[in-house]
Amino acid sequence: MDNIYFEIFESLPRQGPGDERSTKRAFQMLAELCEWPEILDVGCGTGAQTLVLAKLSSGNITALDNHAPFIDTLKRKAHRAGLEIKIHCVVGDMAAMSFRVGSYDVIWSEGAANIMGFAVALKSWKALLRPKGYLVVSELVWFETETPQEIKDYFAEAYPDMKYHKDIYSIVESAGYEMIGYFPLPSKSWWTDYYAPAEKKLAEMRCKYQANKDTQSIFDSFQLEIDMHRKYSEYYGYGFYIMRKTNK
Repeated sequence: MDNIYFEIFESLPRQGPGDERSTKRAFQMLAELCEWPEILDVGCGTGAQTLVLAKLSSGNITALDNHAPFIDTLKRKAHRAGLEIKIHCVVGDMAAMSFRVGSYDVIWSEGAANIMGFAVALKSWKALLRPKGYLVVSELVWFETETPQEIKDYFAEAYPDMKYHKDIYSIVESAGYEMIGYFPLPSKSWWTDYYAPAEKKLAEMRCKYQANKDTQSIFDSFQLEIDMHRKYSEYYGYGFYIMRKTNK
């Protein structure tokens, strides 16, 4: 069934919600960043945000993902954009990265840290940052403390560890970072390069695999996710968290 998931996601411009403007906005909050930073993009997917970072920064980017076809796509994109000299692509597991301690000025992760768990990722990746290095993560959060029962029940199953967006601050601080900034990802960022093309792909794949009940259940599950966001986007979404390593 993993092949079915990858067949869906490999075709999408982004493998999760996001947009170029939000990536730029978060990067611009790194006010004291050095001129030639070393940046690690964790869970980069096919590199939509990686390419934006490469254009914004004068430094180098290490882009890591555990799915080799995503990395191959990023390499092709980087070559077409003339950015391959700035982007080092790595196939690897975010939970077992072997990079040298203190290698990076910035660690960036859009919509991927929750694979490990937000708090676990923050603690695990901290050693890779240089003193006063930045960590930028987008995380799925509640925007409201009171939410309709239907969407509450949905995420109790889909992401039971989901937090209210302000409750993330204490997790950041206890992990040894100071909060630099926060903003919610706009709702349209879920649609342009993610859900809208995903719905088209699902329609194609339903026809392709119409005799396979197991794959149809996967398509139903993804469609339910899309329908939930269409109905309840005011209550939840991704928050961008910009933080900086402290000496703790």
